[in-house]
Amino acid sequence: MNTHTIDTGTPVISADAYDTNAFYADPDAIAVVVNTTDPDAVALPARDASTAELLAAAQEAGRRAVPAPLAETALVARPLLRRVGLPVPHGPLGYAIAPELTVRYAHPAASPVGSAGCLGDDDTLLVSGTLRRVPWARAATMVVVLATAPSGPVLFTLTPDQAVLTPGANLAEEPRDDLHLASLEIPASRVRRVSPELLDEARLRAALARSALIAGAAERCVDLTVAHTTARTQFGRPLSRFQAVKQEEARLIEEAALVRAAAAPLDGGGPAAHVAVAAAKTQASASAAEIARIAHQLHGAIGITRLSPLHLATTRLWSWRDEDGDETYWALRLARSLTATGLWPTLTTTP
Repeated sequence: MNTHTIDTGTPVISADAYDTNAFYADPDAIAVVVNTTDPDAVALPARDASTAELLAAAQEAGRRAVPAPLAETALVARPLLRRVGLPVPHGPLGYAIAPELTVRYAHPAASPVGSAGCLGDDDTLLVSGTLRRVPWARAATMVVVLATAPSGPVLFTLTPDQAVLTPGANLAEEPRDDLHLASLEIPASRVRRVSPELLDEARLRAALARSALIAGAAERCVDLTVAHTTARTQFGRPLSRFQAVKQEEARLIEEAALVRAAAAPLDGGGPAAHVAVAAAKTQASASAAEIARIAHQLHGAIGITRLSPLHLATTRLWSWRDEDGDETYWALRLARSLTATGLWPTLTTTP
């Protein structure tokens, strides 16, 4: 069995510097993520793995700052393709939820009602517009897109070479590329009409994946900070012996624990799962800034430099906090989903 090794020991690994296709190229291979300062490894979960296993792998990817779209592929794109019955390709996958795209049918049906293109003889689409800040688009084998056609929500797939790609990146230098589509024809074989519930599930999956990544990066901040305050001395004793440092470390550990506990496995679905995901992303985004602040405060100026591995975690926290909905967006969704009569049953139901 082949093994693909990803070394996250270097300060920054961009998508151009590492072939992410090797991460998924061989369906029988185990992708092993290693760090030069941490000899243990984690295997990529099987395709039929439960959400709990996928979440654990995503958290580990976030902790190690893995330069590949592991969470996006395993927790979002692959499950959505399986749900609608489209083939799941090998390789890293991207996703985009883009209701603002202009979508019409390529083969309009003769109808006295509605404008041209509102009905089609088949589901072949003509799509125009821009998919903005698609995660890892330049490295993706395929991008899963959810949009709104005249008939309602649709899911379709495209490859990055079908669009004009404008490179971009988030604060952590992870690829966030724009894909410009100009009347791109999507064949009916790659299009599926979906329910509004599946569109909502896509948003929930994206938020859950981001929450898991944040939980992993938060754990990395704790590990690095505790190691630094234990090894660094001031006035003849370790920083960790000072009361003020102890208090801040306790707050850091508490915030990381809150994020990790909120990112729970959600295989059951239903209203309780929706509430749990909204709560998880709200907590993860709300805690990200505080975790990064405390970690940098206890590291001093060295923590912000590229020489310190801390910046690999904190720049991701700052970036992932806003991606797939920030704490304000998910707090509002959480509040709207609860009523006075439904609050207690929701809180006491296991997703």
